[in-house]
Amino acid sequence: MIDPATPPPAYRRLFWRGAEHAWLAVGTLGLGFVTGEPLGLLIGGVAYALGLVYLPDSGWFRRRVDARRAIEEQAAATARAAEFQARRAQLLDNLSRERRTRYQALVSVCEDISAASAEAEGGELSLSLDTRLRKLDELLWTYLRLLTIEQSLETYLETERREQLDASVATAEEELAALETELAAPAPDASAATREMRETRQKLLASRRERLLALRQRLARVAQARANRDLARSEQERLVEQAKLIRADAVAHKNAESLGARIDLSIEHLAETNRWLSDLAEFKDLTAQLPPLPAGTLLASRASTRAAPPPIPERS
Repeated sequence: MIDPATPPPAYRRLFWRGAEHAWLAVGTLGLGFVTGEPLGLLIGGVAYALGLVYLPDSGWFRRRVDARRAIEEQAAATARAAEFQARRAQLLDNLSRERRTRYQALVSVCEDISAASAEAEGGELSLSLDTRLRKLDELLWTYLRLLTIEQSLETYLETERREQLDASVATAEEELAALETELAAPAPDASAATREMRETRQKLLASRRERLLALRQRLARVAQARANRDLARSEQERLVEQAKLIRADAVAHKNAESLGARIDLSIEHLAETNRWLSDLAEFKDLTAQLPPLPAGTLLASRASTRAAPPPIPERS
């Protein structure tokens, strides 16, 4: 199926470069040369010229081009979907067991929403149902990225915690203060040995200042990473609660219009989340938006998720 948003092809340019042009030339000019008669050459030339005028705009040629184009786009969409599914499976495999359980629990909520939405539409496929499924896919993809980022940040923070940065900074500050006090005092004498020793201590002071600066920069990054981790967790919780609210409305009302409005309102908040994700320079490979895939791809692919435990039943 060709995307309506895709601009139409340049049919005439494709005709000049395609096999149809070659067939036209062989069937007209070629036959004219084969006859060797002036009349044959004239008829062949006229037929060739008419073919150039009318064939590129003919329904026959355009249908051939559109059919080839649809096949190429379908192949590209299939490859794109396979690449995305491999990426998604890799992200899921890299998650801890507890985070995979949380992801599958949200998938279950989205499956309930999908089933209720289909029931509200009378069990028939429709544009509105297709749109809702795509939005649920977007929600799941954002949630998976948040889980991955949270885990990466937590791993980083745990590594830095073992380094005891706060204690290192305090020790470095004390050492630096002692060096500065020492070098601020007047030299006991003006001998060459004393001057050489003070130059060495000055170099040590500069080195310790650079070390302290690096330690403080690490502390600042730890603070930023902690804030990002907390925000990632908060966004996860918000998405889960919004999805459960949509499910509650879907099960209670079974009204397609109100369900669509609720999903639209919840998904609007994803724009802000995605903007925040795009600002995380260290996670550029996770900032990509959901590629154009068939609606419900993330829901339909649940069964193929490797090493994913069943969701924990929710407490009533």
